[in-house]
Amino acid sequence: MEHLLATIRQCEFCVNNLPQGARPIIEASKDSKILLISQAPGRVVHESGIAWDDQSGKKLREWLGVNESTFYNTSNFAILPMGFCYPGKAKTGDMPPRKECAPLWHEQVFSELNNLELIILIGSYASNYYLPQEKTKLTEKVADFKKYLPKFWPLPHPSPVNRFWRIKNPWFEDAVVPMLQEKIASILN
Repeated sequence: MEHLLATIRQCEFCVNNLPQGARPIIEASKDSKILLISQAPGRVVHESGIAWDDQSGKKLREWLGVNESTFYNTSNFAILPMGFCYPGKAKTGDMPPRKECAPLWHEQVFSELNNLELIILIGSYASNYYLPQEKTKLTEKVADFKKYLPKFWPLPHPSPVNRFWRIKNPWFEDAVVPMLQEKIASILN
C-alpha cells in the first residue's frame, strides 16, 4: 500500500490540464474501515496538501460525527477522490474532477484495502461513477441510501456552495445524518 500511495502522489498523468499543477491527494492504509470517495481537492486543500482541510471537511466531519484525530486516522478512513488534484475554478465552485484518475488508480487502491466495511460516495461524481445503473438524481440516491447498503452510502457534497441544497432538503440533516453517525460509530467502535 505504501508503494502504491507514493506512486499515486507522484502522478503527473494529466499535469498539462491542471491550472495549478499536479498535487495528488490521497490517504489510506490496508486497515482502513471506511472509504470516502469524493469529487476532487479544492484550492485550499491543494495548497495545504491535507485532504478535507477546509470548510467542506468541517461539515463532513460534523455529518460523520467524528473529530479530526479520528477522521485523519487512516485505520478509520481512507480518502480517495475521483480526481486526485485540484481541477481549477469554475463559475460556481470548482471544475469537475479529471476523468483519468478513477480508472487509472481506484481498483489498485481497492485491492489493497483489507478491512473495508463501508464506502461513502460524496457528491454526484462519485455516486454516478459507482452507481451507474441508477439513473436517479443525487437527491434521490441520498434519500434512498438504504437501497445501497451495506456497501455504499451516497451523500451530497458538504461544500458551502451546497448550502441551498441543505436548506431545501432539511430531512437530510434531520433524519439521514443521525443514522449515518450511528453507522460510523458502530464501525469504528
